[in-house]
Amino acid sequence: MSTPEQSATATTLQIVSIVLFTFIGFLCVGLPLAVLPGYVHLDLGYSSVLAGLVISMQYLATLVSRPITGSLCDSLGPKRAVVYGLVGCTVSGLLTLLSPLLQHLPLVSLGLLLAGRLVLGVAQGLIGTGSISWAIGRVGADDTAQVISWNGIAAYGAIAVGAPLGVVMVKYLGLWSLGGLITLLSVVALLLAQRKPAVPIFHGTRLPFRHVFLRVLPNGLALALGTIGYGTLATFVALYYASRGWDGAAYALTAFGCAFIGARLIFAGAIKSRGGYRVAIACLAIESIGLLLLWLAPSPWLILCGAALTGFGLSLVYPALGVEVISRIPAASRSSGLGAYAIFFDLALGIAGPLMGMVATGFGFASIFLVAALLALLGVLISCYLLRGASHHTDETR
Repeated sequence: MSTPEQSATATTLQIVSIVLFTFIGFLCVGLPLAVLPGYVHLDLGYSSVLAGLVISMQYLATLVSRPITGSLCDSLGPKRAVVYGLVGCTVSGLLTLLSPLLQHLPLVSLGLLLAGRLVLGVAQGLIGTGSISWAIGRVGADDTAQVISWNGIAAYGAIAVGAPLGVVMVKYLGLWSLGGLITLLSVVALLLAQRKPAVPIFHGTRLPFRHVFLRVLPNGLALALGTIGYGTLATFVALYYASRGWDGAAYALTAFGCAFIGARLIFAGAIKSRGGYRVAIACLAIESIGLLLLWLAPSPWLILCGAALTGFGLSLVYPALGVEVISRIPAASRSSGLGAYAIFFDLALGIAGPLMGMVATGFGFASIFLVAALLALLGVLISCYLLRGASHHTDETR
């Protein structure tokens, strides 16, 4: 007979074996993250707004495709969705491989990059939603918070590793090497996924996507306001460093990712013990402090501190707000619920590039972190309102 500790370990191992595909998918996202804006802005000669759009294009593609990817996961099963996503990553890697080879044709090179980002965006949605649903199907809905937390650890851990690795590879091998590695990783992951057992598909009544979306809307809005801070940091940290004559921009993303993972590992149980809304309020407040430090920081090491605080604060926002709403979605529409909730994450990342690019053009790169901090504080206010509503509902049902 297994002990509770052995059972918990077995559950964690099952989750990790599935969210491994999220790690590989986001490693494909993270590898070019710190170098593409500079390549578009400095090597191809396009504006900072367009440099931000190259990054945001991926998130916009994920956003637009969410209803389709969620329905696909529910109807065909999450394993197949992950497999399709890995095929998309392979295609994106090949397009990224071709782009720098045609640098002498800037418009063609840019077009290949944009096409690769679009494909990668759809693939990211399939892998992210599919991996969560696949893992929940393996371990049960009671461990939803743990699945979402580990999935986030895989995602941000991959970005923390991928961003500096991408910088080193481009420095010594060139941008083409990133496309080659993305293609290789995707093919290996595809072979691994094919060997994993699928989970049963729920055949109950499925809610229309618009009904699912409305259930998720308030929580998703608070999530989006917090996520813009990450989108701002990920898209513009390299240009922010360059504007101040500093090196080592990729390490700000590493600091963010390490703090994010550490907070999830240490405080993952806080959602069950304190409640999702209380955790979200505390985390969004910490994130806003980190963003304010990024705005005011006079030296690179304080930038790293601000990035770490931002990552620490954002760490539990997604699972904290997500658990509160996903528990009210029928199992047959679970993937659609996850997809609807993730729309707000994608939307925040999609608008962060162009929005903050315009702010940076008018007021300088430092100002974008002040704007992001104010938006995170607005997320705190919305979460407080949701907490009050949830507490009032609980009192009425007693």
